[in-house]
Amino acid sequence: MDIDSLSVRTRAWIDEDPDPDTSAELAALLTAENFEELADRMAGNLKFGTAGLRGRVEAGSNRMNRAVVIRTTRGIAEYLGTGRGNSELVIVGRDARLSSGQLMEDTVGVLAASGHTVRYFPEAIPTPLVAYATMQLQARMAIVITASHNPPWENGYKVYDQNGAQVVFPVDRDIATAIEAVGSPLDIPLISNPYGADRERVSEVPRDVFSCYLDGIAATRWAPVHRPLKIVYTPLHGVGGRFVTSALTRFGNHMVVPVVEQFEPDGRFPTVDSPNPEELGALDLALGVAADEKADVLISNDPDVDRLAVAIPDGDGWRQLTGNQIGVLLCDYALASAAFPDPLVLSSIVSTPMFAEIADAWDARHVATLTGFKWIWSAALALEEAGEGTFLFGFEEALGYSVSRAVRDKDGISAAVAFADLVSSSLAAGKEMVAVLAELYMRHGLWVSTQHSVVRPGKEGAADIAAAVDRAALAPPRSLHGDTVTAVTDYREGAERRPLYRSAESLIEFTLESGGRVLVRPSGTEAKLKVYVDLIGRLGPGEDWRTTERILVADATRMAGELVGLLGFR
Repeated sequence: MDIDSLSVRTRAWIDEDPDPDTSAELAALLTAENFEELADRMAGNLKFGTAGLRGRVEAGSNRMNRAVVIRTTRGIAEYLGTGRGNSELVIVGRDARLSSGQLMEDTVGVLAASGHTVRYFPEAIPTPLVAYATMQLQARMAIVITASHNPPWENGYKVYDQNGAQVVFPVDRDIATAIEAVGSPLDIPLISNPYGADRERVSEVPRDVFSCYLDGIAATRWAPVHRPLKIVYTPLHGVGGRFVTSALTRFGNHMVVPVVEQFEPDGRFPTVDSPNPEELGALDLALGVAADEKADVLISNDPDVDRLAVAIPDGDGWRQLTGNQIGVLLCDYALASAAFPDPLVLSSIVSTPMFAEIADAWDARHVATLTGFKWIWSAALALEEAGEGTFLFGFEEALGYSVSRAVRDKDGISAAVAFADLVSSSLAAGKEMVAVLAELYMRHGLWVSTQHSVVRPGKEGAADIAAAVDRAALAPPRSLHGDTVTAVTDYREGAERRPLYRSAESLIEFTLESGGRVLVRPSGTEAKLKVYVDLIGRLGPGEDWRTTERILVADATRMAGELVGLLGFR
C-alpha cells in the first residue's frame, strides 16, 4: 500500500473509531508520519481465524480494539439472525486482562442492541466455564474475551458454537464473511451500560454454574482420590485461583498451598516475563514454594485456565513436565481407569507419537487431528455419532487436556483434578511420579519432543513464515543432524481425501529413518514459525533413562536449529 492510500485508509478509520483514545493514538502516528508502523496496523482487518481474534491491543484495523470488537460482534449478530430470528441466547465472559472489561461491555452492548438475549459472567471467569455454560444453558453461541497465555499487551475474542465446542468450518468462514460486510462502527447500534438494560434481555448467568460444573466433573471422574496430597498451586496472576482451589478441595485435596504473590488476578502479570507456563522461568517462583513446602506436586494454569502445567519431585529437585509427558501420563491413567467399552482418545497431529502407542497397548481407538481443540472435539463428536467409539480423553502438547465430557474444549480445572488423582493413586501404590513416567518409557520407548519457535511479527514476518513453509515442502533436507529424511508429507494437499478434522493445514512433516519425525507449521495464534521434533530411544534393562533423555533432547534441539537455518532464519 503506497503512502497516499495508507493515509486515506488511516484517516477513514480514525473518523469511524468510536473510541477517542485509539482515534487519537492513530492520529498521532499519522502526524508523526510513522508510515512503517501504520502499514502494519492498517494491513487489512484483523483476521477471524483459528481462535476467533487474537492481537495486540492498539489502534488500527489489524489490532484488537473497541472498533474491531464492535464490528466483529455485529457480524456475529448478523450471522445469528440469518434465517433464525433475532433472539438467540449468547453467553459472554472475559478474563482479567486490562482491556477485557471494556471489550466485553461492547460485546454485550452490540448483541443486546441487535435483539439477542445475553447472559454474562459478572466477574473474570475461566474460559472452560464459559464453554460449559454454553451447553448447560442451551445457548446458541458463547463469546469469551481472552488472550489465554499470550503476553499482557495482547487480547482476543474466542467463539463457541451451540454444541459447546469452538466454531469450525463452515461456521467460522460464514462469520468472517458477515464481519467483512459490516460497515462503520459508528453506525452499529450499541447499548451503553448494557448491564443496566432490560433484565429479560441482559442478565447474569445463574449463580450455580460453577457448582453444576463440578457436579459434571464428578460424574465423569476417572477414579477417586486414594491419598490426600500437599499441592502447591499458582494461577500465574490469572483467574484460576479460587476456582481451581475449590475444585481440588471438593475432590479431597484440602492441603492446597497458594503462591501468594501470583494468586489474585492481575492483567499486568507483574512477577513473570510471560504468563505462559510453558515459557522458561514462568514457574520459578512456584517451584521455590514447592521445594520449601516439600509438596507432592506443583500445579499451574495459564491466565484463562484452559491449560495445565505440572512439576513433580525428582530426586533432590523438581522436574517440570512437558505437555507431552502430562498427556501420556493422563492417557495411560484414563485408559487404566476407563469403565466403558470402545474408548476414544484424541490428540493433535503435533503431539507426541507416544500417545498413539499407549492407546494401541490398551486397545483404544486413537485419532490425530489438526492442531487445536476445536478439531479434537469436532472429531470426537463426529466419531461418536458414527458409532466409532466413546470419548475418553483428548490432548495437545501445548498443555491442553480434555478429561471430561462436561467441557468440549481444553480445561485446566478438570485436568488439575485428574492429575491430582493420578498422583494420589500412584503414591498410594508406593510409586513416585518419576517412576510411573519411567515405566511408560520402558514399555513404549523413550520419546522426547522439542519445539523451536521463530518470531516474525508484522506483514513482512507473515510473508517470511509462509515462504519458509513453502521451502520446507519444495526443497526438503535430505537429512537432519545425520538422520535421513525418508518421507515428506505436505498437509496442505490431499484434504479432499481426509475428514474435516484432518483437512488442509499449513503443516509439513519429515519422517526420519530413526523412527522420529520433524514438523513445520506457522502458529495459529501468534506471529511464529514452529518446528517440532519427536525422537525415540529404546531403553535396556537398568539403563538410566535420564541420561538417554538428555542425549535425545540435545539431538532434537540441534536438529530443530539446523532446520530453522535451512529455512532461512538465523
